[in-house]
Amino acid sequence: VHRGNEYFGLDRWEAVPVKVLLYPQFDEVTHYEDDEIIIYTSRDGIKRKAMKEGTVRGTRPSMDEYMDFPVKTREDFLEMKKRFNPHSPIRYPQWWDERVRIWAQRDYSLCLLENGTFGLYSMLRRWMGTEAACLVFYDDPALAEEMLDFLVDFFVETTHRALGEVQADHFSFFEDFAFKTGPLVSPAIFRRFLLPRYRRITDLLRAHGVDIIQLDSDGNPTVLIPLFLEAGINCTWPLEVAAGMDALTVRKEYGRDLLLQGGIDKREIARGRQEIDRELYRQVPQLLEQGGYIPFLDHAFPPDISYENFLYYLEVKRKIIEGR
Repeated sequence: VHRGNEYFGLDRWEAVPVKVLLYPQFDEVTHYEDDEIIIYTSRDGIKRKAMKEGTVRGTRPSMDEYMDFPVKTREDFLEMKKRFNPHSPIRYPQWWDERVRIWAQRDYSLCLLENGTFGLYSMLRRWMGTEAACLVFYDDPALAEEMLDFLVDFFVETTHRALGEVQADHFSFFEDFAFKTGPLVSPAIFRRFLLPRYRRITDLLRAHGVDIIQLDSDGNPTVLIPLFLEAGINCTWPLEVAAGMDALTVRKEYGRDLLLQGGIDKREIARGRQEIDRELYRQVPQLLEQGGYIPFLDHAFPPDISYENFLYYLEVKRKIIEGR
């Protein structure tokens, strides 16, 4: 449950918490530690160097430096496959039948899987690291196709029960495969390796009534949007403004064929009330009138947004949505 939404006057929504990450996890091993840093292999098999200052409940204010990854060869991939048994009982939560009964009576939106857990490119990146996940399409295309086909088969098998017993409203591919000036994979790579595998999943989802299929990527994936639509993906987010994404421009290009979420510049929300007003009123009323748009920030709230600015942003957005 995404707790806190109702407290701030936001719509409730939940996710079907089927686990699609590796299990069993790796043993966590500390390689080096002093007062400032720790070098360790985490439960996902990634060797990391991390600052210790500011750690709160297992999270840090800065991103870890990734030093090594568990998959470098096909033999490593064959070992990794053993951690992705779709029939492992850990993949479905306790009291599943009771949850199914409750969801059948819900009056809120339900997403298949938690966001941030399943994607095609993003899973290769978890296994191999960003550089290797990009180069494998060139250096070993057969391995890239084998890994991607395995991921699709794993997704189909793992979600079979959920799709058969629960009517989900939407699903989101977590990818994050773009940076400020463009995507990490070219349109040619996307078309050859990713598009047909996305299509297998999107066809399956639509056959089970899941009509809103999103793709989550920071950065600027603009050149890939026509391929998203061809792959059966009809929604993109969070439309990172600092990377050149603009919700009004994207809407003008693709109309209601592409649903949108996000697009509100988090940097403007940090500056003050006048900037918040300007940022919201420049786009939100027009996009809401057209429909197919959910207004929120172009990423999570960074720490330079004060709580007062956060509350003011919510109030202005609420006024616009309610037509006040």
